[in-house]
Amino acid sequence: MNWKPALATMKPYKPGRSIEDVQKEFDLEKIVKLASNENPYGCAPSVRKLLMDSGVQVEMYPETSAPPLKTKLAQKLGVDETNVILGNGSDDLITIICRALLNRDTNTLMPTPSFPQYAHNAKIEGAEVREIPLTDGQHDLDRFLNEIDSSTAVIWICSPNNPTGDLISSERLKKFLDSVPPAILTVLDEAYYEYITEASYENPIEWLSEYPNLMILRTFSKAYGLASFRVGYGIASTEVISELNKIRNPFNTSSLSLLVAEHALADQAFIDECRSANAKQRKRFEQFAEKHNLHINPSEANFVLIEVPMDANEAADKLLQKGYIVRSGNLLGTPNRIRVTIGSEEQNNGFFKAFETLMTNRG
Repeated sequence: MNWKPALATMKPYKPGRSIEDVQKEFDLEKIVKLASNENPYGCAPSVRKLLMDSGVQVEMYPETSAPPLKTKLAQKLGVDETNVILGNGSDDLITIICRALLNRDTNTLMPTPSFPQYAHNAKIEGAEVREIPLTDGQHDLDRFLNEIDSSTAVIWICSPNNPTGDLISSERLKKFLDSVPPAILTVLDEAYYEYITEASYENPIEWLSEYPNLMILRTFSKAYGLASFRVGYGIASTEVISELNKIRNPFNTSSLSLLVAEHALADQAFIDECRSANAKQRKRFEQFAEKHNLHINPSEANFVLIEVPMDANEAADKLLQKGYIVRSGNLLGTPNRIRVTIGSEEQNNGFFKAFETLMTNRG
């Protein structure tokens, strides 16, 4: 990878020793931490009362080098802790990647329509943004390869893609990675990984030794249901993670968020239940679209992109009047479509009824 030259003179932020670390090394019962300018009086009693059951010491900075969440994530994923980086949501990691690799002399490739933060952060760094239109809802990987030149620094792949929900097959993805020059970082955004039910899809983490220029992004915001806690993570080679840690802010995740994500990670039965329920309800959307002769993208996520019988903004407004908030495709680069999060059975029952009013009463 063509890291920014300034990174060669930099080192990742090195925090002071944690209480747990010192206790373990010296077998001490009481540790007084006076190294990080934290408030010795703690926080307001009202806040303490709110958080007392969490056990979080709110006056102290979170563990930044190897919190228990990173250890348990690495164990679950079958990688070393040096292969994992935590972020304040996946957005934070996208910002870090762009800051580390992009500048006005580089370009970056990404699909369109897709997650807008790739382009947003690349433009902030002054890089040329090359957006590759989807073909029939799928990444045009051949055109991606044709757009690569000596100034290409980062390639973004979103699978399942937001807002279309389409999944790139493992076979196509590996063939693509085989052709990407090793100096280019390929970022595979798998924010919706836990919802995938396609049996033939391989876990790309198993490919990291074969593709050291591959980085995978995942999050606790979607299937884990922790969007407000803002915890995302990236998996890549030790070299890539080490360089990105030079950019990462020292305390970019909160103690409470780390604790909550750690507990969520331990309950994989809940994730299995969510995946199963989502797949069942996703099928209902497919059947609904077929019944009304509407196009719907094949989705492996927890949302669908479905055709509407009128302007997308008009359809979204009419559904809003019925109490259902959806995203207009006009805002996403997919006109005449709306993106709908797959709700519970009860929520979807109501949505289908509301949608049918679009079919029967366009006035």
